[in-house]
Amino acid sequence: MNNQFIAAIEQICEEKGISKEIVLETIEQALAAAYKKDYGERDQEVRVEVDETTGAPRVFVTKIVVDEVTNPNLEITKGDAQVIKKSAKVGDEIEIEDMNRDFGRVAAQTAKQVLLQRIREAEREVVFTEFSDKEDSVLNGSVQRIENGNVFVDLGRGTGVMYPADQIRTEKYYVGQRVKVYVVRVEQTVRGPQIIVSRTHPNMVKKLFEMEVPEIDAGSVEIVNVAREAGNRSKIAVRSNVDGVDAVGTFVGGRGTRVQAVMADIADEKIDIIPYSTDPKTYIASALSPTEVISVKLDEEHKQAVVKVPEDQLSLAIGKQGQNVRLAAKLTGWNVDIDGADEASVEETADVVETAASDDKAKKSQKVDLEAAIIAAAEEQAQPESPAETSADTTDKPKKAAKKPVAKKSTTKKSTDEPEVAADTAPESTEIPAE
Repeated sequence: MNNQFIAAIEQICEEKGISKEIVLETIEQALAAAYKKDYGERDQEVRVEVDETTGAPRVFVTKIVVDEVTNPNLEITKGDAQVIKKSAKVGDEIEIEDMNRDFGRVAAQTAKQVLLQRIREAEREVVFTEFSDKEDSVLNGSVQRIENGNVFVDLGRGTGVMYPADQIRTEKYYVGQRVKVYVVRVEQTVRGPQIIVSRTHPNMVKKLFEMEVPEIDAGSVEIVNVAREAGNRSKIAVRSNVDGVDAVGTFVGGRGTRVQAVMADIADEKIDIIPYSTDPKTYIASALSPTEVISVKLDEEHKQAVVKVPEDQLSLAIGKQGQNVRLAAKLTGWNVDIDGADEASVEETADVVETAASDDKAKKSQKVDLEAAIIAAAEEQAQPESPAETSADTTDKPKKAAKKPVAKKSTTKKSTDEPEVAADTAPESTEIPAE
């Protein structure tokens, strides 16, 4: 029977994950409670020892030495006490071993309840201690059940709860699904330790990279900050602590293997790896990647940054529903405002307009000079042989000089064949007298 008793103790230790000393202590407390139930009083001090080899219990009762006994369960005479301990005197406490007794049904039931309760408490203490050490870490688990939107994850010896706010909105969970979760905190409650887990916490990305990038443990590179919108996009700022080590390339890995492994654990969430800089302007410009930044103006007092970008990249800098600029602000700790009114482009446009206006003015001037030259040439060709006619033409009709060259040219050609007859010198008609 004793061998079976010891075997049962060892089985409890293995199943519950608690030490043998805790189980034996619990059994001793249960037997002490059973003894008080049948043979003693509540305020009586009873101690039970269980032999680890044989499982045999020994019961010890503490009594006070008095001259005259009024309560035999709590007191003992001086003479009886000196039989057990020669130096005993009135007022001392003496421990007396009682013979083994059989317990009744009520006492046995009491012992059972005490035993179960104490073992349960011991198990909770072990779980709390174990998972308290695992806070701020990523664990593997499987979905145990889903209740009222809360997902309970089996973590082995404990069960973690993942509230809706800690769940990735694009993911659908089902019983038996294998998931990686981040342990946010462990709380001790009346019902035992409560393990709060999350898949949306920014530190989950950091811990996943620590699992994939051994250079972090070596101290060559480090993650400075993480900004995350779970399920959509994350930005991490990294830096190198060793000359010649490319921090961004280290986190990306060969052909992107490292960053892709992390993305696979968080529902293919996009991850931007940003080089950290102590210069706020450079840091903010990098955080807005992949946007091309023209200039950054800082307001140190209000922690405000105004970033100018080309007009065609304004929507890219802001991102879908403001996601890119929002993540950049979280990552850098600055309030970032995007300005698409690029002064450089405005000045360039003004220069182009001014140049075009000058060219237009020059073209008009050239056109006027050309017309004047044509008119002058035409006037020279249209000059008649008679000075009087030239004088009359130039004084009376100066505005029609542009049209005269055509008429004069034809007249000049005609004058080579026939003599020109002026209209005002035409011969008068001759009358023939009638016969």
